[in-house]
Amino acid sequence: MSGQPAVSGQPAVSAPIVVAVGSRTSLRDQVAQVMRGLLVSGQLEPGTLCTVPRLAMQFGVSATPVREALLDLSHEGLLEAVRNKGFRVTAVSDATLGELAELRTLIEVPAMVAVAGDRRHGVGGRVEALRPLAHRIVAAAAAGDFAAYVLVDTEFHLAFLALHGNVHLVEVVRDLRGRSRLSGLTELAEAGVLETQAQEHEQMVDAALAHDRALMRHLMTQHLGHLRVSWAGRHEPRGTESSPPPHD
Repeated sequence: MSGQPAVSGQPAVSAPIVVAVGSRTSLRDQVAQVMRGLLVSGQLEPGTLCTVPRLAMQFGVSATPVREALLDLSHEGLLEAVRNKGFRVTAVSDATLGELAELRTLIEVPAMVAVAGDRRHGVGGRVEALRPLAHRIVAAAAAGDFAAYVLVDTEFHLAFLALHGNVHLVEVVRDLRGRSRLSGLTELAEAGVLETQAQEHEQMVDAALAHDRALMRHLMTQHLGHLRVSWAGRHEPRGTESSPPPHD
């Protein structure tokens, strides 16, 4: 799969993932992954009509996996089917975005703090293995590749949360992330803020390796706080970021 997905009323946008021959992930799942990144990152705006034939042509695949992928995304609430036309990008209200951010804070902060306090053998190595993902998030932010930013960011956070050992928690967070919208990424990148915020991911790795639970709590609370303001297309007042707490 290669090329650019086309959407009605929108310029074509680059697909951040090219399907590799022999990949164990189905075309359906790979198309859904690309589209999910474009939807959550806000590159496909609410009201945009996505058509199966045009997307299939741009992705270089048959219509079947594209149609199946769009149906999957409609079941997730990211799209809605429009009879005889295609699938329209759904809107998410500010109130809903705030509620999703609140839920993620309630779930993810204590889970990440628990990971930081986990001194079992082997956990440190698995935490360190996440550092390359943290670097890729920064690189995507610097390049302005917002769909890739969302996809790698999701991979990082879900892998980190998986170290907690609760698979149901991971699936709940995956669902919450998929229903969010980060429409403010372009503005943040242009202001040079997104790359700075992306660097928080490597700080999380360092906090976990240092078993610094207080710092992890601070980092995660600050990080998820971006969801309510700047990542959602609002402005975060300057000087409102809190200082790191004393280390555990």
